[in-house]
Amino acid sequence: MLDLTKRLIAIPSENPPGNHYEECASTLFDELVGLGFDDVRREGACVVASVGTGPRTLYFSGHYDVVPAQSCDQFQPRVENENLFGRGSSDMKSGLAAMIHAAVAARDEGLLKSGRIGIVLVPDEETAGPRGSRDLAARGILGKDGIGMLTPEPTGGIVWNANRGAITLRATMRGKPAHVGRQFEGVNAFERALPAIGRLAEIKKEVELRETRYNIAPAAARKSILLLGGRSGGGTNFNVTPDRFWFTIDRRINPEENLEEETRRLRDTLEGFDIETLQHELAAATSAEDPLGRILSQHITSVVGKEATFEMCPGLLETRLYAAQGIPAFAYGPGLLTVSHGPNEFVPIRNLVQCSLIYALTAAEMLRQ
Repeated sequence: MLDLTKRLIAIPSENPPGNHYEECASTLFDELVGLGFDDVRREGACVVASVGTGPRTLYFSGHYDVVPAQSCDQFQPRVENENLFGRGSSDMKSGLAAMIHAAVAARDEGLLKSGRIGIVLVPDEETAGPRGSRDLAARGILGKDGIGMLTPEPTGGIVWNANRGAITLRATMRGKPAHVGRQFEGVNAFERALPAIGRLAEIKKEVELRETRYNIAPAAARKSILLLGGRSGGGTNFNVTPDRFWFTIDRRINPEENLEEETRRLRDTLEGFDIETLQHELAAATSAEDPLGRILSQHITSVVGKEATFEMCPGLLETRLYAAQGIPAFAYGPGLLTVSHGPNEFVPIRNLVQCSLIYALTAAEMLRQ
């Protein structure tokens, strides 16, 4: 597992823009073939395979793209003490190695009595999955015959059983340029945008009074989210009336909220703007009391030695695409959210081993009858 993780880290599969996808997918394909997986194949930029027999399928799904590195040194994996450092070590190339070898162990020990483990390795998770899981879903491949899904996101020892949805818009107001000395001949796009921005600020106040019932820490994280102006810009110079002004709105909805209602409210407020949709993703949740959740929890406790905690992920998760099909889905992985995407990303090697064991035992119990 450590060797595979190192080899994957050394491939700079940064997203954006989507560098070295072919190299990373080919490495994973060859690894699965070498380990004797069944039906190993490419589905576009994705790699899929399985072990076991029968239609009932527990999916182990993970992404091989990583966020851009702060330096090229991050693609030179190194072990220091009991940790493996490098871009993707935490999010989530160690998780790919853990789930692949969990499937091998379950197969080799003869633990898959009544179904299969489906391996799904995808790109583009960091940018909402257009060439990855969303593409598989659009083609009717994702989740076929699924009884559950696990993804080894860097959860830091907890289980994510829910995630927020996202409405991300870029709103552009048009104007007309004119020299400041004759600004009366122009139309100031910035000033035209201000009334709508004021209305959005009022919506923000109301939205951020709402709280989810799902567990998430700290308490302030329970509130729904509306971020204004994450990016903004416009105009050509300080002495010219701006012929356009644009800004982003990032609305993160809790599972209790309605995606379409919240989208309509924002778009109605932005009447007169050109609107580009950057993200439009459902929130999702699976009960911790689902059989897969209970089995996963039991094996976390037995392997790690402490009771599993279920929380809502503060962002998007690809579990949402499985949950939308009625497939129970959970995230649990060896990495640490606190160091993922950072300049000193690492994963404790012990976590890698424990996660793989937990996945193997969970699959064996789910597929033993």
